[in-house]
Amino acid sequence: MLTISQLAAYAGVTVRAVRHYHQIGLLPEPERDASGYRRYGATAVVSLIKIRTLANAGVPLSEIGQMLQADPPAFAEAVERIDSHLREEIERLEISRKQIAQLAAGDSLALPPEVTAYLDRLREIGASERIVEAERDAWILVAARWPDQIREWMPGKFAELEDPQLVRFYRLASEILEADAGDDSRLAEAADIMAGLLEQAYASGEINPGEAAYDDLAFDLLDALFVESTPRAERMLELMRERGWTGWIRPERLAEPPR
Repeated sequence: MLTISQLAAYAGVTVRAVRHYHQIGLLPEPERDASGYRRYGATAVVSLIKIRTLANAGVPLSEIGQMLQADPPAFAEAVERIDSHLREEIERLEISRKQIAQLAAGDSLALPPEVTAYLDRLREIGASERIVEAERDAWILVAARWPDQIREWMPGKFAELEDPQLVRFYRLASEILEADAGDDSRLAEAADIMAGLLEQAYASGEINPGEAAYDDLAFDLLDALFVESTPRAERMLELMRERGWTGWIRPERLAEPPR
């Protein structure tokens, strides 16, 4: 006859585990002997080994009792059910591993590869990391709202970066983030460039508020992100208004520019 310590050691579990199995009714608790100690026989050892084997295989403790009492067909059915659950859990964990791995990748977190390639292209044309980070955060908002449209939009975004004026704008924006807050010369040049690009887009029909279906919340968030990204944003919006444009993410042409 074995003590609880001997039983636990033989079956390869802890004494605490044995006591827990007693508490939940998984392993019958023997009567105490005259000395007040529990004594376990061979049947208890076999039962505990079975419990340990099933638990190590991933079977929930709540199901082990039924499995130990099941006939062969019912036992096989339970094993198949548990195996299916484990496969699903493995798939979920694999997805989690990929998401965790993206944390080290920076730009690829929550973004499709087309957008990360676009961010790399911004770096190539001279955009600073602060500008790239701001663009990345904006694209995270866009990708969350319009995940199916991203791929069709990106070729156009890459094409835009072939425009020397837009390249100049990104380089200016990079300088602005590092410049003295009192220096408006770069902001004015950036506003001139952006207003010129918007006028071209308006003349070609690319900006047509009457045909656009906007998502107010998404665009409000993107506008808020721009304002939160730099204390110079409000001044940039003022300069754009002076040049006949209001707004940033969804700019609108004023009927008459302020004088």
